[in-house]
Amino acid sequence: MDFSLPPVVAALKERTDAFIRDAIIPLEKDPRQTPHGPTDELRRDLNALAREAGLLSPHMPREWGGLGLDHRGKAVVFEAAGYGLLGPLALNIAAPDEGNMHLLEQVADERQKRRWLAPLAAADIRSCFAMTEPHPGAGADPALLATSYRKAPGGYVVNGTKWLITGAHGAGFCIIMARDEASPAGEPRATMFLADMDQPGIVIERTLDTMDQGFPGGHCVVSFQDVFVPDEDVLGREGEGFRYAQVRLAPARLTHCMRWLGAARRAHDIATDYARRRHAFGKPLIEHEGIGFQLADNELDMHTCRLVIAQAAWVLDQGQKGRHESSMAKVICSEAIWRVVDRCVQVLGGMGITGDTVVERIFREARPFRIYDGPSEVHRWSIARKLAREGAR
Repeated sequence: MDFSLPPVVAALKERTDAFIRDAIIPLEKDPRQTPHGPTDELRRDLNALAREAGLLSPHMPREWGGLGLDHRGKAVVFEAAGYGLLGPLALNIAAPDEGNMHLLEQVADERQKRRWLAPLAAADIRSCFAMTEPHPGAGADPALLATSYRKAPGGYVVNGTKWLITGAHGAGFCIIMARDEASPAGEPRATMFLADMDQPGIVIERTLDTMDQGFPGGHCVVSFQDVFVPDEDVLGREGEGFRYAQVRLAPARLTHCMRWLGAARRAHDIATDYARRRHAFGKPLIEHEGIGFQLADNELDMHTCRLVIAQAAWVLDQGQKGRHESSMAKVICSEAIWRVVDRCVQVLGGMGITGDTVVERIFREARPFRIYDGPSEVHRWSIARKLAREGAR
């Protein structure tokens, strides 16, 4: 691996750094942020700023209005964007839209791309991805997928309930994962469907109260009641849903790591600045080993994350699936980033639990990262299974 950045990517990182610092961070106190995420009005204003700066959807190919970044380029630009809590939203690289764009670009046919990908990449609409279900349906175990479909004249009929569907309220369309109702229990044959959110049968039952508040549209319970999906709106091929899920998940896990690394760096910078200025027991806090060592450990964790992300991004850029590498990166980074932010709260002391700095908000936003896109335990289980298979061979 060559760790140097191409000049164009290095310049883009610097532009993103300046944009986040000068245009986005000053908007973090904007009143159009709610307990269930920024409003769409605020999102559109943020996207307009990024569009004017030439930074909108940098991960997308140029034919869809992006900058054509590879995964290594995304790593540095997404981290720079994540330094501001509203940065990923402004650049149109936040979840779930960023992962959905990648999936559509890889799997959708040309008509579907014009119909859904084009307005999504332009930030004209938002989207959601409906996979997770309440008990006893699918969560970390996709084999429990309960939402089902059956063939009907000219298409399919989908029924079921999903929950924790990020961004559902106000989304323009949804990617629905459902099982063939004829497939056996525990061995579902899954298919992905594209559906506009305003069509009959799609009902947002409620918006869940969660500890994070950074996603427009919140996290919702959504029911699908005899939703008709025409044949042409099947995403990819029928029965290939789980395979396409991996197309989406491996890069999406990694981009989460990139964005949250930026947020962790922001918290670390605030805590470090405070430790330099705040005096106790005759000297600055940072000169006390109990504080200085915590900040040193932050540097170690963030450096490790950056290297892990770079290696996994390189694997994806070589055309490999990167499933194992993204699993390792997700566990390493989600847990290391949590340690960094937790230490920052500790270093700040009483201030760390107030809203006087953004660290308290980052603390709440970062904690769910160890759960979504597969909890750490499931990734460790997957890694252990790989070791068992290699040992058997």
